[in-house]
Amino acid sequence: MAFSFHLPDIGEGVVEGEIVGWKVKVGDRVKLDQPIVEIMTDKATVEIPSPRAGVVAKINYTDGQICPVGQILVVIDEDGSQGASGNAPTHGHGHAPVAHASPAVSAAPAVATGRAAIEVVDVSDARARVLATPATRRLARTMGVEIGRVTPTGKHGRVTTADVKSFGANGPSTANASPATTAKAFAPMTIAKGGDEERVPLRGMRKRIADGMTRSTQTAAHFTYVEEIDMSELVTVRDRAKARAAERGVKLNYLPFIVKAVVAGLKKWPMLNAALDESTQEIVRKKYYHIGIAAQGPQGLVVTTVRNADKLSIFDTSREIDRLAEAVRTNTATRDDLTGSTFTVSSLGKLGGVLATPIINFPEVAIIGVHKIEDKPAVRNGQIVIRQLMNLSISVDHRLADGWDAAMFLQDVKALLEDPTTMFMEMV
Repeated sequence: MAFSFHLPDIGEGVVEGEIVGWKVKVGDRVKLDQPIVEIMTDKATVEIPSPRAGVVAKINYTDGQICPVGQILVVIDEDGSQGASGNAPTHGHGHAPVAHASPAVSAAPAVATGRAAIEVVDVSDARARVLATPATRRLARTMGVEIGRVTPTGKHGRVTTADVKSFGANGPSTANASPATTAKAFAPMTIAKGGDEERVPLRGMRKRIADGMTRSTQTAAHFTYVEEIDMSELVTVRDRAKARAAERGVKLNYLPFIVKAVVAGLKKWPMLNAALDESTQEIVRKKYYHIGIAAQGPQGLVVTTVRNADKLSIFDTSREIDRLAEAVRTNTATRDDLTGSTFTVSSLGKLGGVLATPIINFPEVAIIGVHKIEDKPAVRNGQIVIRQLMNLSISVDHRLADGWDAAMFLQDVKALLEDPTTMFMEMV
């Protein structure tokens, strides 16, 4: 009996996954729970196990292709009689097969492979799934169109590119639309060959970053505010604490102090620890503090999450930041490590430069950029003295927070960093 395995719903908000690599081929015999494919979503990379024992009869998506959630990923012959047929993948790049109804089944937990390990459940249930190619979905995201509201005209109820364009032109009035809804959809740019060059497919993590940054800049109304911070007192505190931290196995830098100051600021200015629920048009002010740490990993920029940062000590925060950084370097980060942040801190450490305008980690409201500490002249009590100064920049979504909010928040963070004694008083 042939079993059609639909790509499961492998994370909140995930609608599709890119095939990183198959571990099996058509004709291979597989065991129950045997890892068969690695799939990258905009959340993390996961390894999907086989939901049945049998022979691989058909693979519908090859490496680099996009498989929408709910579409048939692979067909497994449980009797083993069809495995030698050698069926090749039947769909070209960007073309999704039609999903037919099949009984809902539970898949085995995804196998931990040094990537995100999660439990997956087959989505072939009563929930309606929109049929559309990845290209059509990308167009919908670019235009700010909620694809589930588009009336399909394609074969088997598929939403076509023309459907999306028509909805964008004739749908909800622009008076009530978000900036993304009224965004202009441009034709794809073609780059003519101009000499010696190399062409690299935009896929995997780089594509996820590109899509995320595009969505953020097209949706959030960005503005940036900058403040200069005198870190001299905190430098002294950190130098005194380094030995005690080392005794506990902690390599102490400035980032844990910044995280704690940010949390204290967010408690006073909750509109910056929020998100917009676009479906209900509600501002969700979060009373938990999961601080994202933007870091460069082997495959590109990722955001790790220090959960419940308000409940951690400086040393505990440092340990967690180090653990997450190591998990990114070694590709052992779980989905919880890479999702769920409510506010993000972006820091390049000593390479932090003088100033940057970081892009908001959508759907958050704000992101703070941490820049390098340098000896600079400053005026104190009418005298020019050398102080250790650093800039902090904050980018904010002006739809949900005003310049006043950003400025007052950063002033509170500044006060805590410049007088570490007050920071410790703010801690729970």
